[in-house]
Amino acid sequence: MITYREINESYFEEYDKIPMLVNVKSILRVEKVDRGLGGILLKEVPVKEHIKDLGKYEKATEYAKEFDITNWAFFMAFADEIPVGAVTIASKTENVNMLDGRDDMSVLWDIRVDDRYKKQGVGTELFAKAVRWSKIKGFKQMKIECQNNNVPACRFYHKHGAVLGKLDEYAYYKDIDIRDEVQLIWYLDL
Repeated sequence: MITYREINESYFEEYDKIPMLVNVKSILRVEKVDRGLGGILLKEVPVKEHIKDLGKYEKATEYAKEFDITNWAFFMAFADEIPVGAVTIASKTENVNMLDGRDDMSVLWDIRVDDRYKKQGVGTELFAKAVRWSKIKGFKQMKIECQNNNVPACRFYHKHGAVLGKLDEYAYYKDIDIRDEVQLIWYLDL
């Protein structure tokens, strides 16, 4: 049985142990018509299958070192007290660029589910908890960052009502390891 609860910093080491792996089988390739002036298409194309470990970019144990997490929320999913999923929601934090200086928006900062528990509703329940928390706090919108090589996540956000609002081919340009990835920003009106 899966149980869910809001957690605090004392759980962050356990949070970080939950794998955040993406089995990449395809990407959403950006196709520009007339260099973008005629429109932009996202086309799913197959790629050589590989695993991308997003956990190396996101560590809950580092959050408080970088940010004032007073206005953040954290939820975890447990299977018999073993952590199997987690979500972080950020809000009202001065130096969080993803918030665009807005105090009426939350950001789905991180969501992860152990592969062994995917397709069992764990991600959906964690996402619902993030949405409920954001609504209770009075936020009007939730912002979600994703990449074009995480097609399952893009489908997940779309399925749950989010709208693709922005794409940035140069968001990761300074990082040679992920330079070819495209940042996709989703918005969910609350």
